[in-house]
Amino acid sequence: MKKIAPFLLLISSTLFAQNAIQPRIHSHNDYLQNVPFWKAFSAGASSIEADVFLVGDSLFIAHTEKEIDNRRSLERLYFEPLQEVFALGLNHPKPLQLLIDIKSKPYATLDAIIKVLDRYPSIRENDGITITISGNRPKPLEYPNYPDYIFFDHQSLDAIENPAILEKIALISLSFRNFSEWNGKGRLTTEDYEKVSVIIEKAHAFEKPFRFWATPDSKTAWKVFSDLGVDFVNTDMPFDCVQYLNTLPDRYYRNTEFSEIYRPIFAADGTYQAVENIILMIGDGNGLAQISATALANKGALSLTQLKSIGFLKTQSADDFTTDSAGAGTALATGKKAPNRAIGNDGEGNRLENITELLAKKGFVSGIITTDEISGATPSSFYAHRQDRSMSEGIMDDLAKSPLSLFISTANPTNLKQNTIGDFSILTTLDEVRNSKKDKIGFFMPGKTSSSTKNELARATDNALRFLENTNKPFFLMVEGAKIDSYAHENDIGGVISEGIGFDKAITEALKFADRNTGTLVIITADHETGGLTIPQGNFEKNEIEGDFTTHDHTGMMVPIFAYGPQSGEFQGVYENNEVFHKILKVLNMQE
Repeated sequence: MKKIAPFLLLISSTLFAQNAIQPRIHSHNDYLQNVPFWKAFSAGASSIEADVFLVGDSLFIAHTEKEIDNRRSLERLYFEPLQEVFALGLNHPKPLQLLIDIKSKPYATLDAIIKVLDRYPSIRENDGITITISGNRPKPLEYPNYPDYIFFDHQSLDAIENPAILEKIALISLSFRNFSEWNGKGRLTTEDYEKVSVIIEKAHAFEKPFRFWATPDSKTAWKVFSDLGVDFVNTDMPFDCVQYLNTLPDRYYRNTEFSEIYRPIFAADGTYQAVENIILMIGDGNGLAQISATALANKGALSLTQLKSIGFLKTQSADDFTTDSAGAGTALATGKKAPNRAIGNDGEGNRLENITELLAKKGFVSGIITTDEISGATPSSFYAHRQDRSMSEGIMDDLAKSPLSLFISTANPTNLKQNTIGDFSILTTLDEVRNSKKDKIGFFMPGKTSSSTKNELARATDNALRFLENTNKPFFLMVEGAKIDSYAHENDIGGVISEGIGFDKAITEALKFADRNTGTLVIITADHETGGLTIPQGNFEKNEIEGDFTTHDHTGMMVPIFAYGPQSGEFQGVYENNEVFHKILKVLNMQE
């Protein structure tokens, strides 16, 4: 087996920021598109290829002589549309190249092209348009004999001493198949990578743009050729290629803030010891791909990935294939499937008892931490009862009447100024939380900016656990990393990872507490997956990830569930999200 080139796996996002010029997209055999010229033009391709045959006095576009159609002339398919672009004042890539690949006799065909161009001064006199002749061409020595607006696609790396010839060369093109059989999947071998790199370097010595033809046509290939410095990326999918390469800088992220890995001691993990405390941690939108991206960008691991008891939750709501946070949060909090948008209610508007209410009757104290507002869909599912998640006023009324002893959340301008909410005393600093002797406390983290990456979620978790521990009562704590979901909605891979790192720091605090207090069970899951994230490529050594999203919305994918502590094995397997509630009651020996 040939060795894979390690440096192909180490592609930096900064490469794109540093390059002043993005690779140009070449629409290969453009005339085979269902809408020639206009499809590539509207996509933003800056080079368009047309194969030309001279038949009599006419120039026809076709791949082979047998495919010639009298309706498809060079003028109709390319010169007239180009003229229309100028007449309408449409924006176009500058420079825009029309690469005419001559398939018939070179001299007669080129003379015919020049003759036709005499009728299109708007094309031949436009500095933003380059007419480049490829395929059957005159000899290089004859390049200078042609009009100033005619240039050539040179297909050799032999030295050119004559400056006049060099001046007529628009680009250098070579067949990729002469150097590699790579099919665009996986990675180039070290041998092929080095061979291709040398060729590109030699071509650039001419100080001309370079293009490979006969290339693989895939996202992986487009990225590799772009990273290698190929100036024209060859494709039969101009729209997809332009979109992919233009958005790649926004989807490629280098992580610079890390979660220090905590390795649990596993003293009580999986034992049948009695469970006294429950810490339920919810990464909003945090599917398997989000966890994978965060782990890979965090030097390959997380505190979360140290755990052994792992399962998967099915997330469908009572009325939809794809849940929202309200339906999922209610299922986790009450043990009943609920419709989307409902908070602590069923489809008929009936109140569903949630776990904090149930446990309060058993002598437990409860708390909620979230990087969302406290009235957000996930946290409110654990204390409120409203038919719609938008009923923020009613949800806040429910908070005031809830059995919670603690909440910590981000603030909006209204609640930030409040000193009390119901019987909750609103503290002014996070450090006050741990030593507070009050029965009911709240704290608002200022602003809606990303807070978890600055360790606030971890600090909030640590302080809240100290407060709950000091009550000398069994407790339930729900901790939500809310903004993983927000960034996934925006298809922002950097935000997903930075919030995932912050969530893992909070997980570390929970695991440390569980190791000090062996009657504590930590459960970590998500309400749903957001964004349809995939991870095509990355740079392991540089902590870089390419994230590719398929939607700006939630998906119906299963989400992982992890558990650590006594009876953690109960949470293994594949099951519905509402079963988490019943499993918690089971390990607490409170079967209904």
